[in-house]
Amino acid sequence: MNIKEAALALHKKHQGKFAVISKVPVTSKEELSLAYSPGVAEPCLAIFNEPEKIYDYTAKGNLVAVISNGTAVLGLGDIGAKAALPVMEGKAILFKEFANVDAIPICLDSRDPDAIIDTILMLAPTFGGINLEDIKAPECFYIEDKLKSLLDIPVFHDDQHGTAVVVLAGLLNSLKIVNKNLADLNVVINGAGAAGTAIAKLLLNVGVKNIAVLDRSGAIYLNREKLNAAKIELAKVLPIRKGTLKEELVGADVFIGVSTKDILSSEMIGSMHKDPIIFALANPDPEINPKLALESGAKIIATGRSDYPNQVNNVLGFPGIFRGALAARATSISEGMKLAAAKAIASCVEEINCDQIIPSPFNPQVAAQVAKAVAKKALDEGLARLNIDLDQLETTVFNELKR
Repeated sequence: MNIKEAALALHKKHQGKFAVISKVPVTSKEELSLAYSPGVAEPCLAIFNEPEKIYDYTAKGNLVAVISNGTAVLGLGDIGAKAALPVMEGKAILFKEFANVDAIPICLDSRDPDAIIDTILMLAPTFGGINLEDIKAPECFYIEDKLKSLLDIPVFHDDQHGTAVVVLAGLLNSLKIVNKNLADLNVVINGAGAAGTAIAKLLLNVGVKNIAVLDRSGAIYLNREKLNAAKIELAKVLPIRKGTLKEELVGADVFIGVSTKDILSSEMIGSMHKDPIIFALANPDPEINPKLALESGAKIIATGRSDYPNQVNNVLGFPGIFRGALAARATSISEGMKLAAAKAIASCVEEINCDQIIPSPFNPQVAAQVAKAVAKKALDEGLARLNIDLDQLETTVFNELKR
């Protein structure tokens, strides 16, 4: 049975991957009276009198909504809300398995950004955080920005920031191998959608100055034709570079692809600076075959696939990020919290080498370290509403996940 057949068989056998499990028994009249009527009226009244008590008496404090409209699902594209549900269920179980965060998959049958925003605002009282997923650009930027301005709980578009965080983690460790500095890098990012835009912004925030971001028409720069509003905003913070992918890669140190298969050639890698770093992250097929990339002179190659070394997998980021943000009851997830998460992920690689710049997602230290780092940064930046014991949080998460 190949992986496609096996995946279909698994989903059909279990009728999906998601279920609701009760935390309390309801096996007697007394237990029913406490869990529901008449006892449930007491926490209702307590929350009515003090709304913050919702965190004490309900699951809100460890509950995330995983929300999509199915317009940019994996490498499948715009397949709609119904077809997106298996991915949202999968995301929900990853939250649970990798950080013990409860999550609810929600697929919205709408392509209207304002309708999506209004719906999420109405759902928000139930949740401690909102994870946006598989919403196409540029609408995803508008939806996230608007929700962040209106809600006092973390809102996080994982296709943007989760990818950027893990890419930065891998890059930090890669630079230790090639002995280069962030400030000196020449970086070329191919793909100007959700992930490419977020990666560029996070790299700029950590001191990378020389970045080219390309779409199908070449490098993005102000006053270029065919720029939507999101690309115009990105162009405002990028250096002026106007070349094609082939031209921009001459002398570059790093290639980051979040685009399409087979767009990077052996010749292009050969034109790059000494010890080029290649992150070919297109799924399911990368921008260049990893073996060919190494034969062409790449020092380090990372992909989005699990069957090659150095898989850039968002599961290294979002579970721990939300666990830390929820534990501190953070009002948002800041750039500082993302950077803290990236450094924490990078620190979990004990012996850095060309085939090991990123830790295994099955290492329980990852979510524990990320949760602690994110919660600490939330406290440091004044974004936390709850003062917590950071060491205890790390220990708790590690023990929950230790296999």
